Amino acid sequence: MSLVTPSIDPRLASIAPGFRALSIMVEAAPILHPEVAPAALARACQQVLNDDVAWADAHLTAWDDIFKTFGAKPKRTPCSANALRKRVLKEGELPSLDPIVDIYNAISVRYAIPVGGENFAAYSGVPRLTIADGSEPFDTLKEGQPIVEYPDAGEVIWRDDIGVTCRRWNWRQGVRTRLDSQAKTMWFILESLPAMPYEALEAAGEELINHLQQLMPGAVAHREIIAL
Repeated sequence: MSLVTPSIDPRLASIAPGFRALSIMVEAAPILHPEVAPAALARACQQVLNDDVAWADAHLTAWDDIFKTFGAKPKRTPCSANALRKRVLKEGELPSLDPIVDIYNAISVRYAIPVGGENFAAYSGVPRLTIADGSEPFDTLKEGQPIVEYPDAGEVIWRDDIGVTCRRWNWRQGVRTRLDSQAKTMWFILESLPAMPYEALEAAGEELINHLQQLMPGAVAHREIIAL
């Protein structure tokens, strides 16, 4: 498995000082224990309802503030972790979607951290976090039909050589690189701000890897911290 270090545009230092992320590349193995995934998701939801971490609200508020700096409206388009946790607090649970998706949603909910999961085989070039000029294509769905959108100029995006892979930093992932349990090489990005303790970021990554290796015995993971 070739290791790839995502790049971060240095201009983002003025938008999100102290930003750091854990990049995890996983070479998948056959899924032998699918029951691990919904159990992890249900447990994470219950933990949020019963014994939430003390810094969770501060971390999500910090993400809201950063979204506002590049023109996003967090009440309309919140960061992915905030959207998931609001659903848990309202409905008490999250639906099971796919074993891999369930696991990274569980980590996102439990640790109040945006987690992206991507099919790395669909990438062209190195993932990079940057500021959009507005010309980058973003493939998505609208009312079930594939369409191409474009980010706003100045919007923070993840992209590759082809186009946008995630809009508004970590709000919505594109279709082309979407991850599910059929992928052979999986890339996860866990994104944190200073309001989240560094030890919690490490713990979130460790728990993600442990769940994946329980789900897919023999899966191999490599992780790397990237930061501004």
